Amino acid sequence: MKKVVVLGGGIAGVECAIFLRKYNFEVELISDRDYLYIYPISIWIPTKEKKLEDVIISMQDLANAHGFKFVKDKVVQVNKDSFTLENGGERKDFDYLIVALGQQKLKHKGIEYTYSICSTPEETLEYTKKLDELINQKKGGKLAFGFGGNPNAKEAVRGGPVFEVLFNVDYYLRRLKIRDNFELTFFAPMPKPGERLGETALKMMDYMFKKLNIKSFTGKKIVEFTPDGVLLEDGAKIESDLTLFTPAGDGHPSVKAGNLPQTNAGFVIIEPTNQVKDCENIYAIGDSAALEGPEWKAKQGHLAEVMARNTAYNIALKEGLEKGSPKTYIEHINILCLMDMGNGGGLAYRDDKKAMLIPLPIVGHWMKKGWGMYYKLSKLGKIPRLPGM
Repeated sequence: MKKVVVLGGGIAGVECAIFLRKYNFEVELISDRDYLYIYPISIWIPTKEKKLEDVIISMQDLANAHGFKFVKDKVVQVNKDSFTLENGGERKDFDYLIVALGQQKLKHKGIEYTYSICSTPEETLEYTKKLDELINQKKGGKLAFGFGGNPNAKEAVRGGPVFEVLFNVDYYLRRLKIRDNFELTFFAPMPKPGERLGETALKMMDYMFKKLNIKSFTGKKIVEFTPDGVLLEDGAKIESDLTLFTPAGDGHPSVKAGNLPQTNAGFVIIEPTNQVKDCENIYAIGDSAALEGPEWKAKQGHLAEVMARNTAYNIALKEGLEKGSPKTYIEHINILCLMDMGNGGGLAYRDDKKAMLIPLPIVGHWMKKGWGMYYKLSKLGKIPRLPGM
């Protein structure tokens, strides 16, 4: 039985481990967390709709449900013929290696004065604590929400979750009847943040900002974050008592430290089949991988899972366990986002032929809540998975 080692316990890594086991490969998953953190539903931690335990799945429970081995350790370097762990040292005991380590965030000056919804769970919990302190002081305050870009990897932007937290915090403050005590501001360095979703989405976002009295600063580069705000390139300053900011992604440190083929940003260069370029038995999936495709492409969870399933199939094909042609991720590139706003939501979709945003008042919020329940139960094998999900 061939042995496959999966590096990374995020959405892509777990999905790949599950599908590799369907072919009866010996699978070992290595992650520095002993749980899968479900980022799409962590947006409700700051507004008290979810607790940390509601947005995680025990990695050992996943391993038991699907029959793979879980090892808790930190990957510090990945090479063409080996990988190195913080505690386990260098290892070469694999027939196939899957790099699913995600990405790190770009480091802006003063970043320590901000909190990201797409970073560690601890950072989201700390943001929640700071928001609670401002609310409990009953004096109100100024809240800033923003995200950045990476010129070397434009697809590594994480804007959707920031919009979701912004709108959910707005609704949360309104439910507490203290919204008038707070000034909410959105900021981003690109002139049209969210334009990947199309013109309809941009117009809707502008409408919502005006309707909810949310200030907006766009098209101005971020110079520095300070304890009391955000400094922009034109000398303007966004006053802020609490700043939520999600930088764009950058290559994972363990990839940058190794000799896998990689882009200037440190993302692994892959073939459309997810096989690493010039590496017969190594694959990269999810945020670790560099993407080909249209200018508007974006790294998203559903594409990461497609890459994971394709990789399991393509390895099985190599081993004679499947018949047919290799599968690629290219035809699955699209943007699909169920954006929650606390009291509703919207379904955004874009591909090469169309871009649309469908408003979902009230029901959109509960659709995303339902997806969260489905995700947890289906991953543990407690309910059937829907086709393609």
